[in-house]
Amino acid sequence: MTFVVRPSRPADIDALYEMAKLTGGGFTNLPPDRPALDAKLARSAEAFARTDDTPGNDLFVLILEDAETGRVAGTAQIFSCVGTLCPFYSYRLGTLSQSSRELGRTFKAEMLSLTTDYEGSSEVGGLFLHPRERAGGLGLLLARSRYLFIRQHRARFAQRVIAELRGVIDESGGSPFWDGLAGKFFGMSFQEADEFNATHGTQFIADLMPKHPVYLAMLTDAARHVLGLPHPTGRAAMRMLEKEGFAHEGYVDIFDGGPTMAARTDQIVTIRDAVEATRARGDTVTGETALLATGRFDRFRAAWGRIERRDTDVAIDAAAAQALGLAAGDPFIHVGR
Repeated sequence: MTFVVRPSRPADIDALYEMAKLTGGGFTNLPPDRPALDAKLARSAEAFARTDDTPGNDLFVLILEDAETGRVAGTAQIFSCVGTLCPFYSYRLGTLSQSSRELGRTFKAEMLSLTTDYEGSSEVGGLFLHPRERAGGLGLLLARSRYLFIRQHRARFAQRVIAELRGVIDESGGSPFWDGLAGKFFGMSFQEADEFNATHGTQFIADLMPKHPVYLAMLTDAARHVLGLPHPTGRAAMRMLEKEGFAHEGYVDIFDGGPTMAARTDQIVTIRDAVEATRARGDTVTGETALLATGRFDRFRAAWGRIERRDTDVAIDAAAAQALGLAAGDPFIHVGR
C-alpha cells in the first residue's frame, strides 16, 4: 500500500470535515465547521493556482491519501506568512529580577508578555492523521512533506518557520491555562473561544486581551503546571520538530499555553539535506527508503520510496514512481528517512 501527499481540492471537504470531528477540540486549524473548512479549501486552491514566486498571505492545505483507492488518511497545512491581515499573538515567557537592599534579597519573577514577535514567519500546522492510520511512518511522511514543499517554493516563504503545538486539554475539553488566565477577560469558555478563533480570526484577542505583563505567581497552580507543555497526543510531533531543528524559545499559545517551536527555514534538516536528482530507468530497487517529492504548485507530490543511485541518476521503486507520476528522466528531490 502506497500513500502520497498531494495538494487539497475543494472536493476534499467531506473527508476533511469527518477528520475534523475526530480532533477532540483545541485544534484551531482544523475546526469541525463545514463553512470554515470550505473557506480553507478555497483559500488553498487560490494559493496553489498562484504561480508567481512572491510572498503572500497563502495557505496551502496538503492531503495524505491512499494512492490506490484515493481514500483520505490525513491532512497538514502551511501558512506562508502569519500576521498579514491581523496580528499574530503569542505569550513570551520572561524573567524580571528585582533587589531589595533593606532585605538583602533578590527576587526573580517569571512573567508572560503579549507579543507579536513571530509576525511575518511562515507556519506549519494543522497536521492530523485519521486514528486508523497512525502507524507505518505516515505522520512523518505528512509532516516532512511540508518542508519539501517549502523547498520547492522557497521564495514564497519566510526566513523562519514556526509550529504551534496544542496545549494540555482536560477530560471535559477545557484548558487549565485558559481558565487560569485569558478566560477571566473574555467571559467565554475555552471551547467557545477556540471555535470563535477558528471561524472568525483573532481580532477579538486584540480587542480584549490585557496588554500588560502577567506574573506567573498570580496564575492558578493548574495553569502554571501546563504552561509550555504539549497535549499528550502532541509529544511525538514535538520530537519530530526537534529532530528537524526546531526549538522552544519561550513562546506559548495564548489560548491553551502550548509551546511554539521555531527554526530558521534553511536550517530545517529536511530542507537542508534534500538532494535534487533525475529518475533512472528500471523499477527493481533494493536500496534505502527515502522521502521523495516532485512537482510544483498543484502538481506537487510526496511519498516514501526506495531509491538506488545509478551513475548520475537515481532509480525509484515502481510503486513510488507511479504514485509520484515520475517517468525515466524526470526530476525529483529526495532526502533520507
